Amino acid sequence: MRDLRVTWQILTTVFFNLVVYFLIGLPLAVLPGYVHFTLGYSATLAGFFISLQYVAALLSRSAVGKVADSRGPKWAVLGGLGCTAVSGLCLAATGGTGAAPVWLLLWLGLSRLWMGAGESGSGTGCIAWGIGRAGDAHTAEVISWNGVASYGGIALGAPVGVMLNHLGGLPAIGLTTFLLSSGALLLCCFRAATPLTLGARLGFRRVFLRVFPYGMTLALGSIGFGTIVAFITLFYASHGWRGAAYALSTFGLAFVAVRIFFSGAIRRFGGFRASMVSLAVEATGLILLWLAHAPWLALLGTTLTGLGMSLIFPAMAVEALRTVPAANRGAAVGAYTIFLDVSLGATGPLAGLVIGRYGEAAVFLLPAGAAVCAGLLCLFLYRTASGDVPASA
Repeated sequence: MRDLRVTWQILTTVFFNLVVYFLIGLPLAVLPGYVHFTLGYSATLAGFFISLQYVAALLSRSAVGKVADSRGPKWAVLGGLGCTAVSGLCLAATGGTGAAPVWLLLWLGLSRLWMGAGESGSGTGCIAWGIGRAGDAHTAEVISWNGVASYGGIALGAPVGVMLNHLGGLPAIGLTTFLLSSGALLLCCFRAATPLTLGARLGFRRVFLRVFPYGMTLALGSIGFGTIVAFITLFYASHGWRGAAYALSTFGLAFVAVRIFFSGAIRRFGGFRASMVSLAVEATGLILLWLAHAPWLALLGTTLTGLGMSLIFPAMAVEALRTVPAANRGAAVGAYTIFLDVSLGATGPLAGLVIGRYGEAAVFLLPAGAAVCAGLLCLFLYRTASGDVPASA
């Protein structure tokens, strides 16, 4: 009975993250083609505009972490939902102007920046809020369910966004984003806040340095997600295939399935070992995407990538949060997630350059190699924690 109560506390908190990531997923299968084919800009620029969201999330992590620790994580979530609503208004504005494509790019850029700030507020806030409600013993479960909400929301949002685009274009997606964000914000106001955690707090720089090696593992292991999100649509188009949105959905559904049925592996085997197995599976999926000569093989590749990436974030986060006091939980989550933002923010332009030089298929070799490097770093951290390697190394 207690487990059901804890799960309910977690789910009613991560619901707000589900809403935000559903809204993040709405334009993901639409924007690359819109920038590249409709507006006529390069694949590199299309990747850059996708990555703007992650740049904004990166720049706002420190402030969001301070708000979560000093005022409470509920305020971080409220701010995130407000930013997401503004993002929807900016996206809706693309239908209110007949100006040159550069002005449409301006509205798209503003929408991506506000969405990034919204992602930062809801992601950091919901994790800290959920841990505060469920207790430190359930940290892995809170982070796992937040991941289910995140990638499950993207998996649900991508095909819905394609449908809304057919019905009313980007303005329809923007209006939907504004309405759902506003409704979730009102609902969040009525949720109970958690008491502030008392105790001495470390400066953000010290927190950042403590989580650095764990965040680097996360960053290298997350390049696959950024590549699939930004370029799976162009990859399908280069082969004359349809169904890119379903490739995003299979990734998200595989991700969610592992989080639901295998999240206990982190507690049973430890964060390091769970991460090493996950990174090996991710690398295999990305290599299959590189070799794909038919849509079914591409779907298998995205599925394996989703299966592999699923436990990396919570597994390494559990290890990272052990290095800081509880009073710095919000700052630690924010600092740890910065590495995800940097990874996803840099992936778009870098992968765009790879496409321009070697073609669409070759873009998946970059994250495959990064996943292998992440596995080696995780092995080093595991051996260090076990005492096989001196900590000074």
